[in-house]
Amino acid sequence: MALGATIHTFEIQLADVDRGVYDELQLRVARHPSETAAYMVTRVLAYCLEYEEGIAFSAGVSSTDEPAVLVRDLTGHITAWIEIGAPDAARLHHGSKLADRTAVYTHRDAAKLLTSWEGKTIHEAENIVVRSFDPGFIDTVVAPLERRNTMTVSLTEGQLYVDLNGASLSSAVHEHRVG
Repeated sequence: MALGATIHTFEIQLADVDRGVYDELQLRVARHPSETAAYMVTRVLAYCLEYEEGIAFSAGVSSTDEPAVLVRDLTGHITAWIEIGAPDAARLHHGSKLADRTAVYTHRDAAKLLTSWEGKTIHEAENIVVRSFDPGFIDTVVAPLERRNTMTVSLTEGQLYVDLNGASLSSAVHEHRVG
């Protein structure tokens, strides 16, 4: 018998001072059995840091033709293609051609990720932003993770502050360019 997804709920107070976005989010996040907790937490943080009208999680790891997070306008056009982890160059190339903008949020070593794409064809690579966090930050965020979570996410001047179930953590949000 196949294992089903584990559902995690997040009540999030979002304060993205850098973009002027303030909201309360109620998220139900399905974690596929093959998905690591670090990947899921990075996916939730990417959702928060990219939050805007039309944002949604895709079908997740079972979806090969959509990113982990995407933004659609009212016509259904993909305006933002947001990958998590370490997508391959062909996937970024495909996403960059479909969307107005492309971003990657990684819980892995950003330098190794960028190196893996060198010499590969990626549509408008110079416009793709890769965001990473301080080493060990995501693993620290995973520690207090439960099935039901209360979370505060604040971003100001590139510094991310996360309170998850009473544990307070912080990291810089590092931006890297592909091109």
